Amino acid sequence: MTVTLAEEIMLLSLDDESGAAKGRTAAGWGVAGGILLELAMAGRVAVTGGRIEVTDASPTGDALLDGRLERIAAWTKGSGRRKAADWLTKDQSKGVRATVDRLCERGLVTEERHRALGLFPTRRYPEADGSVERELRDRLSAVVLDGAQPDSRTSGLVALLHAANMHRQAFPGVPRKQIAPRMAEIADGQWAGDSVREAIRNVQAVVTAVTAVTVITAAG
Repeated sequence: MTVTLAEEIMLLSLDDESGAAKGRTAAGWGVAGGILLELAMAGRVAVTGGRIEVTDASPTGDALLDGRLERIAAWTKGSGRRKAADWLTKDQSKGVRATVDRLCERGLVTEERHRALGLFPTRRYPEADGSVERELRDRLSAVVLDGAQPDSRTSGLVALLHAANMHRQAFPGVPRKQIAPRMAEIADGQWAGDSVREAIRNVQAVVTAVTAVTVITAAG
């Protein structure tokens, strides 16, 4: 089963048994960045100088990506290029919602509805089919822990996880200092072609910036 970068990041953030999101804010930035990077790698948008521009509005054939592409096209219409960080901030929660819905449609997670304290409605998404996440974690372990050479998509995924500070979700129980240098090396994108490497670096820079602002705001 082929899944998007956003779906992979969402799977890593959801607790398999409880279905609760681990590091919800970081995962939100990672998912939003994953959609943006996927569109950039597909040649539908360009992210340069921190700004986003639709370069090809034709559908990719993936419902999740095409839904976000339509929204970006409408948002940038008449202005051409707008700040990518503004887009991530604007669409983060909606992008996460769309991504989770897609995982439910695929049968990878199930939706459970509860009421916190008997009053506030909450939703959780425990694992239904763990095969995709197991393959994903094996692939990440191979390139980050075992030194295998990543393909361009895995390079992009690692770059987003590193930028969004999702080290703990990707590698539970492994100290950050043990994996961060290798993730940074992979994020540098030497295994990808020039256009893909540029897309990875540009989107990673935007995700790193918005994540840093979130951390500073929370600390303040």
